[in-house]
Amino acid sequence: MRTTRYACLAALLAIAPVSRVLAASSDDCSQGFGTRLAAAYREDAQPADPNAPAPERRAMPSPFPSPPFPSAEWQLGGVAYPIGVPNLNSQYPLEKAMACNALGKWMKDNRIEVYGWINPSVNISSSANTNYPLSYATRPNRVEFNQALLRIERIPDTVQTDHLDWGFHLDNLYGYDYHYTTMKGVFSNQLLNNPRASQPLNGNTYGYDPMLFYGDIYIPWVAEGMVVRIGRYLSLPDIEAQFSPNNYLVTHSVLYTADPYTQMGVMTTTRLNQQWTLQLGINGSNDTAVWNHSARPTLQACVRWVSADNNDMLYPCVNNWNTSDYNYNNVQMYVATWGHRFSEKVHILTEGYWMYGRNIAGFGPDGEPGVVGSSPYPGKAAEYGVVNYINVELSASDMMSFRNEWYNDQKGQRTGYATRYTTHTLGMTHWVSPDLEIRPEIRYERSYDVDAYDHGNKGYQLTALVDAIWHY
Repeated sequence: MRTTRYACLAALLAIAPVSRVLAASSDDCSQGFGTRLAAAYREDAQPADPNAPAPERRAMPSPFPSPPFPSAEWQLGGVAYPIGVPNLNSQYPLEKAMACNALGKWMKDNRIEVYGWINPSVNISSSANTNYPLSYATRPNRVEFNQALLRIERIPDTVQTDHLDWGFHLDNLYGYDYHYTTMKGVFSNQLLNNPRASQPLNGNTYGYDPMLFYGDIYIPWVAEGMVVRIGRYLSLPDIEAQFSPNNYLVTHSVLYTADPYTQMGVMTTTRLNQQWTLQLGINGSNDTAVWNHSARPTLQACVRWVSADNNDMLYPCVNNWNTSDYNYNNVQMYVATWGHRFSEKVHILTEGYWMYGRNIAGFGPDGEPGVVGSSPYPGKAAEYGVVNYINVELSASDMMSFRNEWYNDQKGQRTGYATRYTTHTLGMTHWVSPDLEIRPEIRYERSYDVDAYDHGNKGYQLTALVDAIWHY
């Protein structure tokens, strides 16, 4: 047996000597794709050149280091980066490995990027049947495959001011998290038309969602620059995001779990000056394709202000406004986020919202809701809450976040239980390398007016989780 093992090892070394693999670079086109990909990961692990020139920038300096924080910029939806901020992403391993073929060269020449990540998690919970309203790790005491995402995009250059530029974005998401991201009318049959009583959420256990698809046009001559976005895009507010790498923690607040995720329509983002940005748009209401019968014309309006010293940010939004009654997730939403930076290493983010739906259907005689999102109590249903993040840099590759929230689902329209909630979550992110992050977390939560956990059997829940994000 030992002789056989040595023979196999010798044969492998003869085919691909380790010295040759280790000496290869990602741009060495004499090597195969796998060797170039391994070289790209190895190169990413090398320390960055401290003398490399900073990219040109037409905006305030980045307020935070990223990593370890998930973003280097103050929050602003509707754009890849705030206008005037350059594309801060270095070339990804997959792009480097592709650069030797014709497609890869063409994409590089045209500033088209392709990359993504894979995100599994594991959780241990005091609940036995469901962790909801904890998200996205809804199924308790198991390993979960949350996200595999492939992204293709072109980011418009908003630093320059002398010509029009354009961009586009396409996200392909597969995994358990599609339960939360699905838009009605966009591959939604796998979720909405496939109930499974044995699952905490309806639908196929794993599914596909073309999460985002939009085009951007950058017009430099409107004020200090305008980006017009057309397609399906993320809901503008929220400290948190659907995509794992964009979050401070593994799990989401109840505040975020229950609010709109994506819209489809037209959004304009206009920079008035370095401190003020204005956003106006129209869409087909929350999580609903414009071609679906549930769509309702809906207005959005947001403004973002950043203080002259870059230490404070205020971002109030009318995220959804129309005069229609409740339909599929057609809620009216008013939200504001405030951020304060104590230092480059410590900052806080606080978000609050008020949200409601008009003339919501009550449960039928068989206990089933009339429409998705119905309430046990018909009529107008409102919910409101506040969440705060305290974020601390521990080192260049480590950060810690402590999240506290209070939420009131007055009629149970968002969570299924008419009760008040509090949640307290402590977690950290450790960057093993620029392409691998590990995030352990512990969370305690409770409901106050009724037992809202584990299908109404408990008034509290304690959960420990850890996930990994591998970027490619």
